[in-house]
Amino acid sequence: MSKHRQIFYVLIGLWLWSACATDYMPKPKGYNRILLPPNEYLPLPDTFPYRFEYSKHANVIADTSWIAEPYWIDLYYPEFKASIQISYKPIKHSETLLREYLATAYKLTSKHQVKAYAIDEAVVKTKPGKTAVMAELKGEVPSQYQFFITDSVNHFLRGALYFNTATQNDSLAPVINFVRDDIVHLLNTLYWKEDLQNRQH
Repeated sequence: MSKHRQIFYVLIGLWLWSACATDYMPKPKGYNRILLPPNEYLPLPDTFPYRFEYSKHANVIADTSWIAEPYWIDLYYPEFKASIQISYKPIKHSETLLREYLATAYKLTSKHQVKAYAIDEAVVKTKPGKTAVMAELKGEVPSQYQFFITDSVNHFLRGALYFNTATQNDSLAPVINFVRDDIVHLLNTLYWKEDLQNRQH
């Protein structure tokens, strides 16, 4: 065997050995690309004591669960298997009822603390001048956003975002952000029925 051929085989052997010995880092886990439609909105029918604009990509479905009360609805996104669950309570000028509804809202949010690594609450001033409280739950939680809005006298409305899927929240992040924008729009367009009646006079 010629000297050149020996050198060639030695170099090939070294290259193969170094290729096998290289400590490759695993590629980060990839997720399917999610194509999101533009945010578009429709007015809620006037058969409710509250009015807001909801996503064109969601269906308004009456809540038929055993605990449902009048005017409880789900804004269901069939494409994303997501729902914004809306519950409504009349306050009837009762401070006792208001305290009860507030306590329940905070209790329902805090029950996710077991899985959430953070719960960030923010007081939101809406465009019509109302005040809402919005909570973002971070981590592998079933509900990523919860909120409530009240006039402290007549109306109390609470909402919660849920996904009916086993997909991890990291991969759902674009959809969660998409629906979060819809929630913000909902709050910024929310009026109580008497607000609209007063505006017409």
